[in-house]
Amino acid sequence: MSGAPRLRSMNVADSEERHVLGPAGNKTGSLTSRKPASKPLGKAGKLQDDVTSAKEKKSHKLSSVVTSSPQSHSISVHSVLRRHEQLLHSNLSLNASCSSDASTDSFHSRASTGRLTRSYSMGGRKKPYVSKPRSVSSDGVLDSPPDASQSQKRCAWVTPNTEPCYATFHDEEWGVPVHDDKKLFELLVLSISLAELTWPAILSKRHIFREVFADFDPVAVSKLNERKLLASGSAASFLLSELKLRAVIENARQVSKVIDEFGSFDKYIWNFVNHKVMVSRFRYPRLVPVKTPKADVISKDMVRRGFRGVGPTVVYSFMQAAGLTNDHLISCFRFQECIAAAERKEENGFKDNNNNAEEKESGDVMESDLSIAIDDLSFSSE
Repeated sequence: MSGAPRLRSMNVADSEERHVLGPAGNKTGSLTSRKPASKPLGKAGKLQDDVTSAKEKKSHKLSSVVTSSPQSHSISVHSVLRRHEQLLHSNLSLNASCSSDASTDSFHSRASTGRLTRSYSMGGRKKPYVSKPRSVSSDGVLDSPPDASQSQKRCAWVTPNTEPCYATFHDEEWGVPVHDDKKLFELLVLSISLAELTWPAILSKRHIFREVFADFDPVAVSKLNERKLLASGSAASFLLSELKLRAVIENARQVSKVIDEFGSFDKYIWNFVNHKVMVSRFRYPRLVPVKTPKADVISKDMVRRGFRGVGPTVVYSFMQAAGLTNDHLISCFRFQECIAAAERKEENGFKDNNNNAEEKESGDVMESDLSIAIDDLSFSSE
């Protein structure tokens, strides 16, 4: 407290004792016991001054009440004293809390730099900060706790910011061996479109591609009317340029010719890799090539047959998408899955070939038996 408030001049009769309205309530005190206002003290000085002034006021109050009040007023005296003690303790706790806040601030500032020290306060101890456990990698760097989305590691070019359609294509289709002619023709058309669009842009419009190109049926696409397809304002004109649209129609015609010659487009294209998947086993993305000698051989043969827009780069993208080559990084979870899928399809193909051979043998046996029966019948008739 900085001192008692100023009072007006009074008479001699009133100079003995007077009630003063101070900041803490109505308190009694003599004018002669008042001290002159002094300069503001520090925190410790103020605290000591508060303690001494409170003690003096307690003694004055007690003496005045005892001498002037009857015994029935003793309960109020005790309540006033208890109230003063609570006020004193509240001041002490306030100063202690200020000091504890300062110590807490210093603790946090040291914690941000990595140097942790323990600080105590009069009000009580704070609970120690418990950090969440984090895994430590092999090089000693702390890693954050693994999330469910990061439980399966993908190829490096598939990032958390990758569009969902492309991530789904990577997880379900890219690198899986394809043996259906319509599916192979679809992937060939989409690979040709990479000259003008990216994979995410193509996959986001995949349903439009299927509507425009008759669900990628080579026979149906080869019979499409080029004028209607290339007309301005048509759905196809918003997908690809006129050059690429003409290439798609011409490639559908050439696929139909290949089917007539080899029995299926699947047999023609897989014959270049001996009907086995080429496993690359790349460790880093920079090792994945843009084209290979095998893609160059396939590209030259397709160009010789009349295919358009099938350069080595486009052909190699088609080989990756159709599963002729497994270019998933070895750290990707799809690497082993695509290998297993290729092995299953090879086993199924081997079983189909055996079944066809058995059916052919049984047919030959039946024909021979039938011819023998006919010969016997003719011999008996003679």
